[in-house]
Amino acid sequence: MANLKEVRDRVMGSMGRTMFTHVAEGPINALSTCRDGSQVVVAGRNVFKIYGIEDEEFIERANLRVGRKLSLNFSCADVAWHQLDDNLLATAATNGAVITWNLSKSSRSKQDQVFTEHKRTVNKVCFHPTELNVLLSGSQDGTVKLFDLRKKESASTFHGRSESVRDVQFNPHRDYYFSFASTHENGNVLLWDLRRPDKAERFFTAHSGPVFCCDFHPDDKSWLATAGRDKAIKVWEVVPYKQIQEVHCVQTIASVGRIKWRPQRRYHIASCSLLVDFSINIWDIRRPYIPFAAFEEHRDVTTGITWRQDPHIFLSCSKDCTVYQHVFRDAKRPADHANPMGLCFNVRGDISFAASEALGGGGRGKGGSGTYASTRLPSFFRKNPDPTEQFRSVNSNLSVFTNKSQDNPTAMDWFVKTAENYCLTGRPLSELCEHNAQVARQLGRHQIVQTWLMLKLIFAGLGVAYDKGVTSPNLGRIVSLSTAGGQGDLLDRVSQHNETSTVTDMQEAKSTEPPGITKEKDPSEPGDAEPKSALPQSQATDNTAHADLTHVHGDFFFGDGEGGGAYNDYDSLPNMDHIQDWTLPGEAFQPRHEIIDRNPSPEELDRPDSPTSINESETVSLSNEKFLKGTVLTPTPMNPSSLDVRLLSPLVVDMLHHYAEQGDVQMTVSIMIVLGDHLKDQIEEQIQEHWLMSYVDMLGCFKLWMVATEIIKLSYLIGVPSVGTLNQNSTSIHSNCNHCTKPLTQKGWLCTRCQKLVNTCSVCHHVVKGLYVWCQGCSHGGHIHHIQEWLRTNQQCPAGCGHCCQYT
Repeated sequence: MANLKEVRDRVMGSMGRTMFTHVAEGPINALSTCRDGSQVVVAGRNVFKIYGIEDEEFIERANLRVGRKLSLNFSCADVAWHQLDDNLLATAATNGAVITWNLSKSSRSKQDQVFTEHKRTVNKVCFHPTELNVLLSGSQDGTVKLFDLRKKESASTFHGRSESVRDVQFNPHRDYYFSFASTHENGNVLLWDLRRPDKAERFFTAHSGPVFCCDFHPDDKSWLATAGRDKAIKVWEVVPYKQIQEVHCVQTIASVGRIKWRPQRRYHIASCSLLVDFSINIWDIRRPYIPFAAFEEHRDVTTGITWRQDPHIFLSCSKDCTVYQHVFRDAKRPADHANPMGLCFNVRGDISFAASEALGGGGRGKGGSGTYASTRLPSFFRKNPDPTEQFRSVNSNLSVFTNKSQDNPTAMDWFVKTAENYCLTGRPLSELCEHNAQVARQLGRHQIVQTWLMLKLIFAGLGVAYDKGVTSPNLGRIVSLSTAGGQGDLLDRVSQHNETSTVTDMQEAKSTEPPGITKEKDPSEPGDAEPKSALPQSQATDNTAHADLTHVHGDFFFGDGEGGGAYNDYDSLPNMDHIQDWTLPGEAFQPRHEIIDRNPSPEELDRPDSPTSINESETVSLSNEKFLKGTVLTPTPMNPSSLDVRLLSPLVVDMLHHYAEQGDVQMTVSIMIVLGDHLKDQIEEQIQEHWLMSYVDMLGCFKLWMVATEIIKLSYLIGVPSVGTLNQNSTSIHSNCNHCTKPLTQKGWLCTRCQKLVNTCSVCHHVVKGLYVWCQGCSHGGHIHHIQEWLRTNQQCPAGCGHCCQYT
C-alpha cells in the first residue's frame, strides 16, 4: 500500500500543483477548458481572456476583448469552448446576444457571428457534444433557442413554462442524441427532444425554488443532477417511459450556483455556492451530510467549476478576480475533523449510538439500564480501500438501544392531546383555567395543573376589583359601609364575611350619635353603674356580630394615615360576649397624635409596646367626626382579592419567559391568550409574535391545522396583528393557465396572455363550473371526480403533457 501511495503521489506531482492567477480587469463569471484541458478561457463583465496552463503557472495566451468600440457583446454571462473544435467559442451576453468566436481568424478581432434573437439576458450557452454546428442558449426571456452555426438565425425556439431559463445541458450519451434539459426559475426541469420544439417531452418539479444548474452524469445514462436556491443537490433517475424518481439528495448550507460531476468517480459531484459560502465542496452522494473534500482558496463567491479531464485536478473562477487550479492532495478533509461519535434518541425513547471503529465503538454496553435492549447493526461505508482514493474510508458501527419501558417520558402525545383539548376563549376566566387544569391533570402534568389553578386564584378573583379601580396594595384597610342598607343587612353581611373569608361591599349603618371607640370601663371604678348606649337598641343587643369579629385576622389602619400609625392587634381581643354597648367618654377627645403621611414600616408594626387589646389601648383620636359617622371598623382578611392585578403581572410575565426557555411554548401561548388584556403592554410584541409563530410551526409539524388556524385567529385578541394576517396571506392561491401556465391573477374566462379558455377539464374538455382541482406542477386539472377516476389507473397527466400528477 505504501508503494502504491508513493507512485500515485509522484504521478500527481508531475501532473500539476495548486496555483492561481489574478485577473486585474475584474470579477469572472464563467470559465471553460479546451478539449485536452491545456487552456482555459475566462469571461466576465470586463474580462475575456485565454490562459495556457503550465506546470507552475498560468500564462496569458490571448485577450479577446479588443476593438475600437467595446459594446455589451463583450459583457459575458457565460462562455463555452467546443469539445470538437479548439478554435470555436461561444459566449452569452448580458444584452441578450449570443456570439461565436473563431480563434483561427487572422484578424485581431476573433468575433464570428452574433445572434440577437433573445429579448433579455442570456444565462447559458452549450455546444452539442457530437455535432460541430449545433449550439443551445437559454435566456431570461423564458425561451431556449437552437442555433445552426451555418445559418444566420436560430433553427428552433423552445418555450419553457417559466419567466426565465437558468441552465441548458445536452445529454452526452449517444443513446440520447436529441435530448437536452433546461432548468427554470419556477423549480421545474424540462426534458426536450430537438425534433419537437412545441412541447417538452417530460418535465417535473425538482426544487421548491429556482433551479440554477443541472448536469448529466458522464457514465450513468439515467442520472441527472440538479441544484437550486433551496440549498439542495438532487440526483434524479430519468428513464424513458418510467416515472422520474429522486435517488439521492445532498443538503448544503447555502444556495447552489454550479455543480459538476467528477470524472471516473460515479458518486462524486462538485458544487459551489451562489452566496455566503466561498468554498468548493466535493460530495459523495452516499454520504450527504459532510463533504468528501473541501477547497477554500477563494475569498469570494465561486462562479465556475470545470474538470481537466482528470479526477484529481479541476479549475475554478471567482468574483475575487482569481482563477485557481486545485489538486486533490491539497484539499481539506472535513470527515477527518468531524466528531467520531454520535448519540441521538427518538420520540419513543430509543437511543442510537454510533462511533468509529478506531475508537472501539459499537460494542454492547455493560451495566446499562434494564429497560433498554441493544441491537448491533452492520457497519456503514464498509469497503476495501481504493488505492486511487485520496481519503481514507470511514468505518463506523451503530448500536440501537430500544426502550422497553411502558412509561415513555419523551413521547409527544401530551402535546397533541393538550392542543386538541385546551379551551382558550368563550368562557369566563375561572372556567378556562379550571378546564385547562383538568386537561393537564388527566395527562399527569402536575406542575401545569398547579400553574392553571394559581392563575385562577389570582386573576379570577381580581378581575372584579381590577375593573372597579381598586389599586391600593395595602392590606387591612377600613371597609366603608354604604348608607343605603339597614342594620340587619349589616350583621348578615358581617356573618357571611366570616364564613367565606372574602371582602364584600357592605352597607353603611345608621346612627343618631357620633360613635367612638373607648376602652371597657372597669365596674369597680366609681361612676355610672350603667353606661349609656351609643348605638340603637336593636344593634346593641346583637352582640354576636362583634363577637364574630374577634377571630378575623388582619392588620388595618384608620383612613389615610389616621391614628398616627397606631396599631391594634385583634388576635388578642378578649371575649366580648358580656359587652352590652359602645359608649363615648364624658370629656372631650384627647389631643391627636402627629399625622404621618405614610404607611407604617414593618418595624413599626412589630413594636413590642403596641397595645395588645382594646382594654390596654388608649382611646383613638379622630380628626373628623364625619369620617366615622355611619362607619364600622372592620379588619380586612389577607385575601388575594385585596391585591392588585398589576402587582402580580410581572410575576406572570416571568413565568411565561420561564416556560418559553424550557421549550414549552404551548403553555406560554395558551396562558397569554387566556389572560388577554390582563397582560396588555406587559410583553413586547416581537416576543409575542415569536412565541405565536413557534407554536404555529409546531402545530404544523403535528398536522394540527385546525388548532393552528384557531391560534392565528386568537392572536388578534392579544394585539399581535402580524400573526393574525397569516390566514389571509396563505389562503390566496392563484391557479395557472393550463395552456401557457401564466398565473391567473384577474377574473375572467380567458387568459390575458394566450387569450384561450381556462379551467377546462383535461378529461372531458368542458368548462369546469363547480369544484376544480388542478396540478401545481403542470397546471392541468378538471372536475374532481374525473381526475380521481383517471389517476386510479394512470400515473401521467390526462392532458398528455407527460407530467406525473399525484392526487392527495
